[in-house]
Amino acid sequence: MSPAALVPRNGRLIMVERYVMSIDQGTTSTRCILFDHQGRLVSVAQREHQQHFPQPGWVEHDAVEIWHTLQRVVPHALADADVRPEEVAAVGIANQRETTVLWDRRTGTPLGRAIVWQDTRTAPLVEELSSRPGDEFFLQRCCLRPSTYFSAPRIRWLFDHVDGLRQRAEDGEVLFGTMESWLIWNLTGGPAGGLHLTDVTNASRTMLMNISTLDWDEELLEFFGVPRPMLPEIHSSAETYGTARSVLPGVRIAAALGDQQAALFGQTCFAPGEAKCTYGTGSFLLLNTGTDLVRSRHGLLTTVAYKIEDQPAVYALEGPIAVTGALVQWFRDRLGMISTAPEIETLARTVEDNGGCYIVPAFSGLYAPHWRSDARGVIVGLTSYITKGHLARAVLEATGWQTREVVDAMNADSSLALKVLKVDGGMTSDNLLMQFLADVLDVPVVRPMAVETVSLGAAYAAGLAAGYWPDLEVLRRNWHRAAQWLPDMDPQRRRSEYENWQRAVERSLGWIRQPNPP
Repeated sequence: MSPAALVPRNGRLIMVERYVMSIDQGTTSTRCILFDHQGRLVSVAQREHQQHFPQPGWVEHDAVEIWHTLQRVVPHALADADVRPEEVAAVGIANQRETTVLWDRRTGTPLGRAIVWQDTRTAPLVEELSSRPGDEFFLQRCCLRPSTYFSAPRIRWLFDHVDGLRQRAEDGEVLFGTMESWLIWNLTGGPAGGLHLTDVTNASRTMLMNISTLDWDEELLEFFGVPRPMLPEIHSSAETYGTARSVLPGVRIAAALGDQQAALFGQTCFAPGEAKCTYGTGSFLLLNTGTDLVRSRHGLLTTVAYKIEDQPAVYALEGPIAVTGALVQWFRDRLGMISTAPEIETLARTVEDNGGCYIVPAFSGLYAPHWRSDARGVIVGLTSYITKGHLARAVLEATGWQTREVVDAMNADSSLALKVLKVDGGMTSDNLLMQFLADVLDVPVVRPMAVETVSLGAAYAAGLAAGYWPDLEVLRRNWHRAAQWLPDMDPQRRRSEYENWQRAVERSLGWIRQPNPP
């Protein structure tokens, strides 16, 4: 233990809470990170968990394995920094969103593996359900369009395929939660009095929460056939929920946010009009719209950005993009054009432009703003002039153009024209791509010093609730710019190339045709 953690007070040495902890439960791994008052990373421990693919389109995680993983990474993070739990002011949790866990209230045993947000087994059910009331029914209540992406269809699918499950849920024997609910329940006692709760950001991704009232919506519950007793209580994103009884005994659990909302918070996008985009396998662009609930009419999702204690909820427009970094992986692994992902920038710089070639990476359809499951990937503009350098450019530029589509939709939906885009995630190390983003968006693109924005956001929210940080302005002062890219493209070229991209997207649509009924 560091001696600096002890200070004299009333003749005694008192332990000072010097750190805030975040747990980032992601799609492939669980990380535990300690941060100090300046938002600096003190220690990190990470452990991957297994991915299960029992059938085509099915993606599952073992919730017990994830809980055991958390039990391993937390002590490692503490030990690496020589920190005791008493020195931790609070812990916040960021999590993969929409992933669905059902478990037995009495035993704490999951009823099968968790169904991951990437899982598409509910596609036929979603098509059937969405044809009944129409999109407007959902948009007025939860501001989400029916999709395999969200939790409610998964619960309904489980009810339809597991005998007796619905009755057990109605009797209060079965609990539902996304990953933060599962972890908080276990941290606070599990079957011996664990807290069954979620926060507004995660609840807003279930298709069951009313986006205006921030409570479970009775009409949505009835439509999906989900009994209210199985659902967690909805809380603010930043408030003291309780104290941990295992792993971190006595430490306050004071925040929970979906991972993309946590990244928005970690990027200190606290004012209306501020936006961030996380560039990974896919990409997620969130625009803070303040306390105004903006219902998208241009293909975006309206979601809760965060809620601090008893303050009004802050909302966001979100544009998820299915394939960005995954296109680079495809270029590397399937085409063999490069050996490592960073090599794509070097290859792309061997040419001045894309040579008129565009790649639309609709590998399994298009997300925002199109929402077309019938789209498939296309390469257009191929001539004998095209080299692998041009293809590399087209791969990177696809991320820029998809981002442009989302930003255009956001500008159309709100009166908050984008002024600057904060970026994070693995792809932001590609300077050519970041410059292209600035060029096609015609706004500055900035990358922060802190790279762990998801974990930092969960830590910030927990620290606010625990009084470790006094207000949002202190958090703003912790944010520091590492790099900036300014627009440097001729406006006529920008318009012309964007029109070409839009033509390419049109050619990707309608490739998957539903079979005619017999």
